[in-house]
Amino acid sequence: MEENRVTEPDSVLTYKVKRGGEISDYVKLDKLPRFALLTDQVNDLISKNTWYELYGVDWLIIVFGVLGAFMGLSCMSSDSYFKFVTGVLLYGYCHSVLSTKGGHSAAHGAVVNSVRWNKFWAIFFVEFIGSFSEELANEIHIKSHHPHTNIIGHGDSSTWKAPFVPAYIYMFVTPLIVPVITPLVAVAGLLGRWKHLLRFLLVASTGLVINFLLLMNISKFSLWGAVVMTFVSRATMSIPYIHVNIFQHIGLAMYSPKSRPKKIYQMSTGVLNLSRNFLLDYCFGHGIISCHVEHHLFPRLSDNMCLKIKPVVSQFLKHHGLPYHESDYTRRMIYFVKQYNDLMVKAPPITHFVGIQ
Repeated sequence: MEENRVTEPDSVLTYKVKRGGEISDYVKLDKLPRFALLTDQVNDLISKNTWYELYGVDWLIIVFGVLGAFMGLSCMSSDSYFKFVTGVLLYGYCHSVLSTKGGHSAAHGAVVNSVRWNKFWAIFFVEFIGSFSEELANEIHIKSHHPHTNIIGHGDSSTWKAPFVPAYIYMFVTPLIVPVITPLVAVAGLLGRWKHLLRFLLVASTGLVINFLLLMNISKFSLWGAVVMTFVSRATMSIPYIHVNIFQHIGLAMYSPKSRPKKIYQMSTGVLNLSRNFLLDYCFGHGIISCHVEHHLFPRLSDNMCLKIKPVVSQFLKHHGLPYHESDYTRRMIYFVKQYNDLMVKAPPITHFVGIQ
């Protein structure tokens, strides 16, 4: 697996590591382990797994997502208020299984071994199901966020900030409009690139039309009812979607483009795993929730394989004195609400290799 070409700082310096909000010890930069050592251990583990473990487990979850979506459509046709609400929640949850988990994995080339089929599934999950541009997703997430994780001005999750919005509104209200603005953001980002814009409009519009037809024919909504319920159901997972995007990077070590570390150091200091969460792990994928460190180190692995290599990565980083950040969802949410002004309004402090500014 290729490493990013980065400018290396003086290897004899030490770097202060923050654990639990306190500076507790130092990492000796001349003692950093080679990423190749971890790669060899991970590759050895991967070689012992079957296709089902490499890809099949995640496809099974996606299939259940499709079945669950049709169950949700059926429930929404009921006169029972409980069944109706259950249907809305289930339909929204399963949409996220396909658009977020499926789209994220396919964009990274992690749903099948074929490059062409990964491209096909990325367009299907991201554009047809998710109503966002696969081309933009590739640029923003694959080409920017991953190689430039927590580099100020590049992959520092700055697109999720809205400093003019109060904490509780940002955390619990504004995410609800994400399903509405998602296709609009895609169109705006593709202006001037007419070939990609035309494909997106064709694929995303077809996906939305089919979605409306399913709601009209199975759930018995009118056309306008189908349009409204499409975006209402998709909003059910918008709040945790925004939360996990900020919880796992903002507030951790940040670097200037001129003082960026080696890949293994960059990811161990700038990425955080959330605790296992049944709903979120299967809705967004292990690589986004409980194995985010592993995903950033090995982005081409499926969610199931990220979970499999988690003990290896954790042990390796801890053995070499590198941080392995973990926290639970509730703790991070409370932390962000309390520290919203510092984390989301003011620019995060740039972390240099000689300490924290």
